[in-house]
Amino acid sequence: MLKIDFVSDVSCPWCAIGLKSLEQALAEVPDVQATLHFQPFELNPQMPAEGEEINAHLARKYGARPEQLEQTREQIRQRGEALGFTFTKGARDRIYNTFDAHRLLHWAGEVDPARQKALKLALFTAYFTEGRNPGDRDVLLGAAQEAGLDAAGAQAVLDSDAHATAVREQEAFWQAQGIHSVPALIINERYLLQGGQPPEVFAQALRQIAAEEAKAGR
Repeated sequence: MLKIDFVSDVSCPWCAIGLKSLEQALAEVPDVQATLHFQPFELNPQMPAEGEEINAHLARKYGARPEQLEQTREQIRQRGEALGFTFTKGARDRIYNTFDAHRLLHWAGEVDPARQKALKLALFTAYFTEGRNPGDRDVLLGAAQEAGLDAAGAQAVLDSDAHATAVREQEAFWQAQGIHSVPALIINERYLLQGGQPPEVFAQALRQIAAEEAKAGR
């Protein structure tokens, strides 16, 4: 059994691609069993609640020109379409703070890892497909309910600072391990795969890692 720590942010398009690609890869290698655990990473931890216009943000942060942004968005849209995920053109006009989303995901992981994955996908859909704010309380509660999580439990998390310390500690831990870009997949705490790789790349890596771990008796 492989343990996959999937370090990512809900406002990262390549993370959505990476997760859908990993899902397909795991389906292609049914002999490789794996558990999936979502770990927090904030691309913009200082982002205010109201967010920032996305083109201005990307130009300031990366020096990206409008034509570059359009080319990248089209590449992302096509990759998503091939994996069955919709990046709606023009839906992401702002980028938002995602800390509360990570608190809710942490709680979901303690409740049920399968529900945690469903919540992650619901938040990706809310932001990239529907253009909604993944830091908004109503959006978070709706995603939790869509994932089959207890509404009262989710509300209690969001009405408090529950899991805030744990999320910050996890973020600091992964950064201390050298994770400074996402998605990053850490397998059995010893193998690192980075980026939104195609399914066949993930599948090949999973087969190889599973064989190495079996040979080592782990």
